[in-house]
Amino acid sequence: MKYKLLVLLQLCLPLTAYSAEVKVQERILNNGLKILVKEDHRSPVVVSQIWYKVGSSYEPGGITGASHMLEHMMFKGTEKHPAGEFSRIIAENGGDENAFTGRDYTAYFQTMEKSRLPVSFELEADRMRNLRLSPEELKKELEVVYEERRMRTEDKPRAKVEEYFMAMAFTSSPYKHPVIGWPSDIENYTVPDLQAWYDRWYAPNNATLVVIGDVQPEEVFGLAQKFFGEIKTSELKPLKPQTEMPQVGERRMTLKVPAKLPYILLGYKVPSLKTAEQPEEAYALEVLAGVLDGGNSARLSSQLVRGKQIASSAGAGYDLSSRMSELFLLDATPVKDKTLTDMEKALKAEVTKLQNELISTEELQRIKAQVLAQAVYQHDSMFYQGMQLGMYETIGLGWQKADQYVENINKVTPEQVQAVAKKYLVEEHLNVAYMEPQTMATLANNAHKHPAK
Repeated sequence: MKYKLLVLLQLCLPLTAYSAEVKVQERILNNGLKILVKEDHRSPVVVSQIWYKVGSSYEPGGITGASHMLEHMMFKGTEKHPAGEFSRIIAENGGDENAFTGRDYTAYFQTMEKSRLPVSFELEADRMRNLRLSPEELKKELEVVYEERRMRTEDKPRAKVEEYFMAMAFTSSPYKHPVIGWPSDIENYTVPDLQAWYDRWYAPNNATLVVIGDVQPEEVFGLAQKFFGEIKTSELKPLKPQTEMPQVGERRMTLKVPAKLPYILLGYKVPSLKTAEQPEEAYALEVLAGVLDGGNSARLSSQLVRGKQIASSAGAGYDLSSRMSELFLLDATPVKDKTLTDMEKALKAEVTKLQNELISTEELQRIKAQVLAQAVYQHDSMFYQGMQLGMYETIGLGWQKADQYVENINKVTPEQVQAVAKKYLVEEHLNVAYMEPQTMATLANNAHKHPAK
């Protein structure tokens, strides 16, 4: 499911000879920019990523989505490189580039032939502090963001449910806000809003530069010093905690939206690796998600979809690598003759089984083997090697945690899996959303019966 992020499948395997030989080299410039370099000489390519410690979880009410909006505006030019020049220059040099915004970070990346790394550095250094924000460009890009929101949320029933669900599940945590922002906030962005956000967060002392590929670390550090070394810092005041209020009872909602099939989403409040008092609990929750939804042999698929045949689809997910506490998610679509209530009971029965019975050693080893196999597979990607380093560093765990993932997964015991199921997957921490599909005609008729006041 959506929340089962790529971070579940780590890339650095401490038990392999290759990983033991390839170390991450770190350097911090005088202005605070942290640089991480990892050599990968299998092809003459380099991946360059710059990660900023800012995302939707940093945003106060009224400007939700500002980080995502600024990501779009970062391609609108500087005095040296006008709007459109960034992408044109990268393409002219045979490279690919893009960016993404999450709850805890914003990242920009380029993949290029190794000799073109200075091109990437020059462009990123220029727009780190010299972005030009104009009302005209903001107006144009607002239309793009409106359309993105329509396509990704408004026109997708499950995405719409997830948005409402997160707003219900979280009370004081900023994870209640969508990354793209609430519509009313998007409509009221101003250039001064975005300029203040940019000036505050886009600075070398709030960034990590990650380089993976056919490079020599000392040469990369030299280039970084040349292009980024003189950039001025920002005054970074500590963030307010925005800790989630304890949940003391079940919360539920029913949404009636245009859709063809019903859908249920359950979420239990759980810690992330960053917020867990005992780090092993986060790894046990990770394994627990794998037990339920780790391929065709996992329990939800084998029991509810193929076994009892009461669900057409069912999944589970948990994001270990979040800056703040998270949700452990279960979702499903019932088959034609089953109700959402039937589906809820079936999902809860699988949770109860995990609480009452230890998983077998064989099942646990199968889950661990699958994680390891996926880790080996993803290790082939330089982009995802860099993504793991940047993500762990930016959320405040330190990039070294990427190397420790497989080792810590291998330490998880059946008793630990049972313990986290008993401790966290409880009714007091549960949030439930039912999606009841409606035809457009039904919704229009209901709107006519109950006109807006």
